[in-house]
Amino acid sequence: MFPGAENRRTKTSVPEVPNGIALVEDHQAPVPTDPSLTRLADRFAIQPPIGPIRPLGQGLINDTYRLEAGDQSYVLQRINSRVFPSPERIMANLSLLARHPDPSGAIGPRIPRLIPTREGESFARDARGEVWRLMEFIPNAIGLSRIHDGQQGREVGRVLGRFHRWVGAMPIERFGLSLPGFHATPVYLKRFLTAIENSASAETSAGIGPLMDFVNERRGLAEVLEEANRTGRIALRVTHGDPKLDNILFDEDGQRALALIDLDTVQPGLVQHDLGDCLRSCCNNRGEGDPDPERVRFDLGICESILSGYGEATGGFLTENDIACLPDAIRLMPFELGLRFLTDHLEGDRYFKVDRPGRNLDKARIQFALVSDIERQSGEIQALIGERLTAAARRRA
Repeated sequence: MFPGAENRRTKTSVPEVPNGIALVEDHQAPVPTDPSLTRLADRFAIQPPIGPIRPLGQGLINDTYRLEAGDQSYVLQRINSRVFPSPERIMANLSLLARHPDPSGAIGPRIPRLIPTREGESFARDARGEVWRLMEFIPNAIGLSRIHDGQQGREVGRVLGRFHRWVGAMPIERFGLSLPGFHATPVYLKRFLTAIENSASAETSAGIGPLMDFVNERRGLAEVLEEANRTGRIALRVTHGDPKLDNILFDEDGQRALALIDLDTVQPGLVQHDLGDCLRSCCNNRGEGDPDPERVRFDLGICESILSGYGEATGGFLTENDIACLPDAIRLMPFELGLRFLTDHLEGDRYFKVDRPGRNLDKARIQFALVSDIERQSGEIQALIGERLTAAARRRA
């Protein structure tokens, strides 16, 4: 996860980032720097003196700090081993990205640079064995809380498309699984069903009955992409894993996408998950915080602009089978996230941070409402995919 900018448009309301980083700096009253953090920072190959080390963002998973050393800004971060069972795999994957060339100088988006330790390693361990890393802080960049126009939508599609083309040339077998089971929708479904079985009858009757019916009517959706991969219709590729709007940095005018951040979930996966999750995040302009499912809409205009930018950047990167699976992927991703929110609610809000009881239940309703609106507009979405992506795939063939 690579924070690198403040969110100029959301100084008082920070968007949640499931894998841990919000793109704003903590502006609370300064506190003395923990000497252990200074000692950790000094183990990396940076110029002294090391200045104050301040908390960065409101991350839910990793501990993240901004520091100044010499005349440069950096991000110091501890990878949460309770969430990521093998932090070393994350660092190995990121090191592969760091060594991967961009022949044209323009294909790949900017990736925050890893700063090695003084011994040349990509990370350091503290006294408890926890993994810490140091990265460059990307200046003069902002995060967006929502897509405001077609230009921003096209830039989102372009930066994701450039990333997919860039990593598409890399041998997938060299990448480890940084987060096993991520986007394994059948596994999430099974866990949800177990949570229902283990819940008290009062809990399952308190507004959850309609959501259970919604899930049961769509059980087959959970297997669609897994089955397409098993039968060879679509293949695993190197993916970002979490390319939502929070993880894209723009220039200060908000008109050009500069960088794709939060790379801890880069691993072998399906591009359909990436593109579907990007559209889920960007096309629900009311976001996950709106408590009223009746107001949820999947914005076709934003969808068209993202698909246009992606198609322009990839130039036929996707096969016809890849594209044929996209309509299901677009509704699968909010379905999957809704399952995860609802399961966490049933299990006592143990994974996603909540500010009140029932928050995860509300978020599940929002995601399922988004699924319903995607299904309502399925014909229009299919036409947009055909217009923006299918023609490019046929030219490639």
